[in-house]
Formats: sequence, structure tokens, C-alpha cells
Amino acid sequence: MAQAPSHICPEEWSARQELAACYRIFALHGWTEGIYNHITVKVPGQEGAFLINPFGLHYSEIKASNLVKIDIDGNKLDDSPHPVNRAGFVQHSLFHKHVKNAHAIIHTHTTATMAVCSLEGGLQPVNFYACNFTGRLAYHDFEGVTVRDEEGPRLLEHLGGKRILMLRNHGPVVIGPTLPVAYVQYWALQRACEIQLATMSMGKPITVPDDVVEVHQRDLGQASASEEPGRADFDAMVRQVDRLDASWRE
Repeated sequence: MAQAPSHICPEEWSARQELAACYRIFALHGWTEGIYNHITVKVPGQEGAFLINPFGLHYSEIKASNLVKIDIDGNKLDDSPHPVNRAGFVQHSLFHKHVKNAHAIIHTHTTATMAVCSLEGGLQPVNFYACNFTGRLAYHDFEGVTVRDEEGPRLLEHLGGKRILMLRNHGPVVIGPTLPVAYVQYWALQRACEIQLATMSMGKPITVPDDVVEVHQRDLGQASASEEPGRADFDAMVRQVDRLDASWRE
């Protein structure tokens, strides 16, 4: 386990390592888009500060030490030589600032999630994973690349009380109280979208009735393998990443 540098407190270093591990997990899954897209987390105990990927690095290159710490306005709070993508902090800072318990935020452009975001009707209750999200997704119409502050109020309005915002013609934003929760929610959403696309390519899907969806969502908690939601799933993937390359810990 790489030790925290003297200028970084243990709590921040732990958050950095967990976020770096998540980037490597996304790279392992193939959920990357060149040097684009973002996963962010709040810095524990530092109001208005969060960690984001350095713009220009692939997810497979990210380490705890090269993550960039910025404030809610996108100003760097450390001496990182790397720039930050404006499209990342404008959207992420908005949700970190205004959404309760928005500790971790994931936004990606995977083929499956973008395709479903671009489909009339969006995600539909036609498979096991999709039923997890029935009634729990919000949608926001495409307004172009998210670099304009004035879009913020509409993003928040459309998100409402939900924690996943499907940006139409764009991709999903998954918000979690912890990074493992955000990860496992994203994983299930990715699978739901992949399976929906595969099913629709074969013919007319079978739609799960509302009363069955209700029972499914009621009983989901019984399938958890950990007292901390998402932790067992996340840690299993960290072990996979470690077997390949543990440099993310540095």
C-alpha cells in the first residue's frame, strides 16, 4: 500500500486511491472514451473541493498522485501540471454543490448507455437490470456540450429527487453517496442498456408488468453481499486491477 505524501492528509489520500482504482476498473471494463469523460469524488473534510481526472491522460494512466484537486469553480487547489476539462467540472461541480449526498459522480459515453439515452422511451423494463431503475431515472434533453453554466438550473430541475440523470443523445450521470455505490449503480445501468439493445435487435421485447417491477425493487436489498452497498463488488474489481497493474496506488 503506497503511503500518503506528507502534504496530503490520510483521508484525502484514501479518497485519491479509491478514485484512481475506479478509473482503472473502468479502463478494465472498456468504459473509456479516449481521454474524455469523468468520475469525481468530494475531498473528505474539505468543503467545496473535489478530485477529477487530469485532462490528457487515459483512465489506465491515472494514479492517486496525479488526480487533480479543484474547487467548485474549477480552480486547481494543488500544483498539478495537468489541465482540467471544463465540460467535466461544470457539470460535476453543479451536482456536488447542489445535490444532497452527491459524494461521487460518474459520467461516461459508452456505446450502450449513449444508445439508450438516444432512444425514444429510454430505458425500458425489459430485463432484470432495467427493472432496478424503473421509476428511478430522470431525463434531460440535449443542449450541446455541457460547458455553459446557464444550463445548470435545468439539469437540477430535471434531476429532481432522483440520482441518475439520462442526458438524451448524450449519456448518463450517476450520483452516489459513496464511490462503490455509484460504481455498482453504473455497472447495473450499463448491463441494463447492453441487454436492452441486444433484445431489441432480435425483435419485440417482453415488458415486465408494473406489479412485478415493484416486487423486484422491494426484494433487491436481499441480494446484497455486503453491509456497505457496493463495497463487495468494488473490492472484487480492485483485486482484478491489482493483478494487472497496482500503480494506481501511487
